[in-house]
Amino acid sequence: MNIDIICAGKLKEKYWRDAIAEYSKRLSRYCRLQVIEVADGPDMAHEAERMLPKIADDAYKISLEIKGKMLDSVALSKKIEQLGISGYSHIQFIIGGSDGIDPAVSGKADMHLSFSEMTFPHQLMRVILLEQIYRSYRIIHKEPYHK
Repeated sequence: MNIDIICAGKLKEKYWRDAIAEYSKRLSRYCRLQVIEVADGPDMAHEAERMLPKIADDAYKISLEIKGKMLDSVALSKKIEQLGISGYSHIQFIIGGSDGIDPAVSGKADMHLSFSEMTFPHQLMRVILLEQIYRSYRIIHKEPYHK
C-alpha cells in the first residue's frame, strides 16, 4: 500500500520531525509512506492551490476535518484493510493548515475523518495520524501494540 500524507506547512521543531521520522521508520515494513508538504498560508485558498496538484485521481482520499466521521482505532484499521481488499493501492490523507481545509480540497475527498471535536495543531495532527496508521497496521497483522 502507498500512503501519502499531504499537509500544509513545514515542521520547524526538531521534536515533531523526530516523531514523524520514528513513525515513518516503523511504517516502512507495512507500506510505502510519503509525507508531502506544501507551503502554508497566507490563507486556505492559497494552500488549496498548492495541495490540489498533489491529489491523485486514483488514490482514495481522506481529509482530516473536525466535522468528519469519527472512528475508533479498530474501525480505522478495518477501513485501511478494506480499501486494500477493494483494489486501492494508494491512500492519501490530507491535513490542512491552521485555518483548516479549503472546500476545493475537501470536495476532492472520498471520506472526511475527524479525530475529535477538539482542535489540534496541524503539526501535532501529523504525528497523531501516523501513530494511528501504524496502530492500524499492527491491528491488521494481529500484532501486539494496540491494547
